[in-house]
Amino acid sequence: MDIRRRVAALIVCVVGITLHSAGDQLVDPLTQPGWQHFYNNEFDAAVADFQQETGARPDDPDGWDHLAQAILYREMYRNGALESQLVSGTNPFLRRAKFDVTPQVRTDFRAAIEKAMTLGEAVLARNASDTHALYALSVAHGLRANYLFLVEKAWIDALHDASASSRYSNRLVEVDPNFIDSNIIQGVQNYVVGNLPQHWKLLGFLIGFHGDRELGIRQLQLVAERGVLSKYDARILLAAIYRRERRSQDAIPLLKNLAELFPRNYLFRLEQVQMYSDMGKKDEALAALADVDRLRQEGQPGYKHLPVEKLNYIRGNLLFWYDDLGGALTNLREAAQHADQLDLGTAQLAWFRLGQTLDLMNRHEEAVPAYREASQVEVQSDIGAEAKHYISNPYHRKRTHQTG
Repeated sequence: MDIRRRVAALIVCVVGITLHSAGDQLVDPLTQPGWQHFYNNEFDAAVADFQQETGARPDDPDGWDHLAQAILYREMYRNGALESQLVSGTNPFLRRAKFDVTPQVRTDFRAAIEKAMTLGEAVLARNASDTHALYALSVAHGLRANYLFLVEKAWIDALHDASASSRYSNRLVEVDPNFIDSNIIQGVQNYVVGNLPQHWKLLGFLIGFHGDRELGIRQLQLVAERGVLSKYDARILLAAIYRRERRSQDAIPLLKNLAELFPRNYLFRLEQVQMYSDMGKKDEALAALADVDRLRQEGQPGYKHLPVEKLNYIRGNLLFWYDDLGGALTNLREAAQHADQLDLGTAQLAWFRLGQTLDLMNRHEEAVPAYREASQVEVQSDIGAEAKHYISNPYHRKRTHQTG
């Protein structure tokens, strides 16, 4: 894989994670209905709220950043790209084809982000130390980096925007060292670049990124505990990083807190399933998953439209890694046979994991059609290519346990 693509992926994947522009006074995002909707995965409502914000304050870059972010995250949610597995060791961001979005989505996102940048740059032209504009521009470039990477797969352009986001954030720290929320960008970049192999780390250094893994975690912890604008985002990021660091026990309290704050967001409960599984606590993982299924069956807000096939996949995948192949087969087959109810990423993984399960059961002839289905869901993805490989080369387990 091209080294620039890999570095861009590792830096950009997280730089664009949810941020909020700063006004003259720092206000908890949850005082605004738009962010309540946003964190509860109600993105259509969030988009509508932020459209009202831009209408009421058309000259403020904040609202345009918020609108662009809601548009982007609606597509990420639709494509199944908000789970922590996307920043796990296997980094499925790199293994996915680019998002399938409509021309209208492209137009709406670009218009909002360009408006935010134009307004922010106009403010800086009058006052180069304006913290509001610096943070708004850091956010805007971070979001566009995320968009360019995920939607357009434009590695180099995404990396340039990530670098611009970093420059604005660094300038903000110089102007106001006590602006705690700005640490989220430095924290992400320190952590990500700090994890690069030495020769890749050198490339990151040459394009303006410095790395210190432990410092990055501490900076995110600071925002999670004392930040205002980005404290919830820092907690989400830390949960994903703790999983990558094999510190799932530290992620559980964060996820429980987020689930309480945003009760209609089922992802925080599903993430707990993954964390318990990684910790080797199979029973706790299955109990957490059963609790999500109960909420779905009760028709609780945020859960009633959760596809049961998604839960079948998660349960089947969990059982697959615990060598409960019979249970895995039942659940994965159910998920795969109703793959039209799933986002593309989960649909492909369901077929892919079904094929692997059958291979482990020495039923390769039955596995071949599953691999063919997986290879056709997202033809250009790395998982699709791997599925094609297993058609003629049966899968053999290389690891004893990993839920990602």
